[in-house]
Amino acid sequence: MSLERESFIPHPRPAGAREWAGLAVLALPTLLLGLDVTILYLALPALAADLQPSSTQALWIMDVYGFMIAGFLITMGSLGDRIGRRRLLMLGATAFAAASVVAAYAPRAELLILARAALGVAGATLMPSTLALISNLFGDARQRALAIGVWATMFALGMALGPVVGGALLAHFWWGAAFLVAVPVVAVLLVAAPLLLPEYRAPGEGRLDLLSVLLSLVAILPAIYGVKELAKAGFAPGALFALAVGILGTLLFVRRQRRLAIPLLDLQLFASRTSSMALIVLLIGLVGVAGMMLLVTQYLQLVAGYSPLTAGLWMGPPALMMVAAGIGAPLLARRIRPAFVVAGALVLSSLGYGLIASIDADAIQVTRVITGFSLVYLGLGTIAALGTDLVVGSAPAERAGTASAMSEMVQELGLALGVALLGSLATLIYRVQIAGRIPEHMTAELAEALGDSLWAALAVAERLPAGLLAESQAVFTLGMNASAMAGGIAILGLAVMSAVGLRHVDPFGKR
Repeated sequence: MSLERESFIPHPRPAGAREWAGLAVLALPTLLLGLDVTILYLALPALAADLQPSSTQALWIMDVYGFMIAGFLITMGSLGDRIGRRRLLMLGATAFAAASVVAAYAPRAELLILARAALGVAGATLMPSTLALISNLFGDARQRALAIGVWATMFALGMALGPVVGGALLAHFWWGAAFLVAVPVVAVLLVAAPLLLPEYRAPGEGRLDLLSVLLSLVAILPAIYGVKELAKAGFAPGALFALAVGILGTLLFVRRQRRLAIPLLDLQLFASRTSSMALIVLLIGLVGVAGMMLLVTQYLQLVAGYSPLTAGLWMGPPALMMVAAGIGAPLLARRIRPAFVVAGALVLSSLGYGLIASIDADAIQVTRVITGFSLVYLGLGTIAALGTDLVVGSAPAERAGTASAMSEMVQELGLALGVALLGSLATLIYRVQIAGRIPEHMTAELAEALGDSLWAALAVAERLPAGLLAESQAVFTLGMNASAMAGGIAILGLAVMSAVGLRHVDPFGKR
């Protein structure tokens, strides 16, 4: 492996049974976080029927979780280095379980949005803690790479299983049961963590700089909100103002980090060409996956007419493809340069987007959709495993928490932006296309429901004129086609970027 990675490897020591058991403990919150990203995708129609959120509120329910995680990851990664990574993991897990209970019994959309935001803040404590503790458990570089591959596979597996678990729960319980999965998982973690996980505090870190924390939030949250509003409403003044605030916050944050002896975010981590390119791959790759996950799960229920459980079972093949990629990609990277492993997987992934983009709007083609989405997940499993290892493996041990936070921040940001951008693109196309098909004599209530979204149209389906619901389903498919086309073009470009930008990284077997 290159000197860039080897120079940071601390005192290699083979891990034993205790360390691998510790990895199994860390897999619990990792799996849980992956589940929480996608478990609501199939629950959204049932949730919408119960709480009656607007289309904007529905998008916030889905993506505020990822936005808050992205906003607080840098802070929590640095905080864990200061107060102890295991301690922060346990505190965050407790808060995550409490917020999950609130979300499960939320009587209104507004309260559910707040609970999802609290889940995001709590989730921001879990993600860097789990990944940073792996660097403490596994000092040997090859074992660490395998452990990170397992970690990434568990997170990806959680994302893939989210619709399956959500569908199974909805077959027997109400939508809130999807949140209560966290409670038993956290209970096991709180018992096992003190027994199997080491505590680690980075030496000489000092106190947390609260002004840096504030500036990081000013940098990230308004920028994310601005992008969301641009995707939904175009170049509105509020969206442009939010983006301007985010840019100003970023400049002030960077300026302060350069002046601090012990910064909240060590900007030298971005000097690594490997780390920077891997972060770009993770960000863009997750944007496409999240947008397609939302649209495909809605297609299975709202267009194909499957129950949540049946729709969840249809997501089984993509889940298997993701697991195979998460395990197989690190093994291939021992003999083949990671650049070519990542690029090859992304090319196959772009073919999957192309299949989804070619779905006939006037026919139901579930097999074609699932085949395409399986290829999309092949790319996800590859970049999750290799990209994370490239980021964390390029950082010194005392900065593992911060490097882990950077990796997770871009992934969560990508997931949230994918829902906002591709989801909003599909919604925009739906509204534009359906507007010309609404009969003039239709009541204002029915016209508003039909023009808002497909799930709103389904809620009043029995009162719609004959054939109009089928037209709205076809229009939804057109929106999914366009989003898949946009995602496929971006992923194909990303494949070229990764082949060029990571070509200097040796195969893992040459470490």
